[in-house]
Amino acid sequence: MDKDQVIGSAKVVKGKIKVAVGKAVGDAKLEAEGKAEKVEGKVQNAVGGIKDTIRDA
Repeated sequence: MDKDQVIGSAKVVKGKIKVAVGKAVGDAKLEAEGKAEKVEGKVQNAVGGIKDTIRDA
């Protein structure tokens, strides 16, 4: 497992938390930041998966 996968997964979780808190308190900016962080984490996780695949080949 590549370190990018671990960091990406952590960003996805952090983003989900921000979205939930943003919705709960009515903070649209926090909610948007959370959504952006989730996307960033998913991309980083995918990059880590590609690196892992290349390394194994």
